[in-house]
Amino acid sequence: MKTNPGRFFEDYSVGEIIKHSVPRTLTGGERGIYTSLYPARHALHSSSEFAKSCGLCGDEFDDLITFHTVFGKTVPDISLNAVANLGYAEGRWLRPVKPGDTMTATSEVIGVKENSSGKTGVLWVRTTGWAQDGDPVLEYVRWVMVRKRDAGSSAPDPVVPELNNSIPASDLVLPGGLTFDEYDFDLAGEPHRWGDYEVGEQIDHVDRVTVEEAEHMMATRLWQNTAKVHFDATNREDGKRLIYGGHVISMARALSFNGLANAQLLVGLNAGTHAAPCFSGDTICAWSEVLEKSETNVSSVGALRLRLVAHRHDVEPFKLKTVEGKYEPGVLLDLDYWALLPR
Repeated sequence: MKTNPGRFFEDYSVGEIIKHSVPRTLTGGERGIYTSLYPARHALHSSSEFAKSCGLCGDEFDDLITFHTVFGKTVPDISLNAVANLGYAEGRWLRPVKPGDTMTATSEVIGVKENSSGKTGVLWVRTTGWAQDGDPVLEYVRWVMVRKRDAGSSAPDPVVPELNNSIPASDLVLPGGLTFDEYDFDLAGEPHRWGDYEVGEQIDHVDRVTVEEAEHMMATRLWQNTAKVHFDATNREDGKRLIYGGHVISMARALSFNGLANAQLLVGLNAGTHAAPCFSGDTICAWSEVLEKSETNVSSVGALRLRLVAHRHDVEPFKLKTVEGKYEPGVLLDLDYWALLPR
């Protein structure tokens, strides 16, 4: 048999290192397609001249392009037979990616646990994205629910990894040369500095976008994500194509411009949960909460730890969980990340 049906839960063992195919060389085309798919307007990734004024080379890709590219490499080996991608932790962007860089990825299996139904199990992996020179550009942990090949087969002994709730600000990696000393707030679109935000503050990003079938499938193909649930309508009992969770992340991040226009760079992914499935026709809204503030080793740069929540339009902003501790129906994404702003 020469075709690849994908791996099932029984096929993984803790400590295994998986080298993912296929290398992907990124070009300026990725940037153009990204901005056509999402209402992304943060100045540093929209203007090479603005990026240069911040001490960078000017060609750096949006941080989520790096994330999606690395994530897509892992899908054939990790989540081809997934039921759902469940969450993220301990993510750090380690170096900007530029046109001409070639991305590869490896993953280490760090946890497995069969579900009580015996039909699926949860798999934890730590993934690292690499540039062609051997430097790591991104690392993160994710866990995913994967189908078993045979519900009656034995499962590996459960191992549940202990993960940090958040990344210490001291462990964040700032891009080399970054400075906001000459930052132009007029060009960036908003006047709000790092010091203008307070822990506990909540921001309704106001804008909305309705997800279209063709766009989410184009985006998922762009990242070479081959998970069956995103393309094959017969793969789900309801006959719907599941929207790739990363599509929701990018949409929510783009919507957050309205209120967080100066949150220019993502440097840490503390936690993330895809709380509910998203389908074509859903209208996505977003709000944020400031969780923590920290100085950095660059005097003009501050870090904000932010909670970004994406939800359908029929859910009120700032409603996250019920009194029972479950996510409100219609909450799609709960993402905890670090971003860099001018001080």
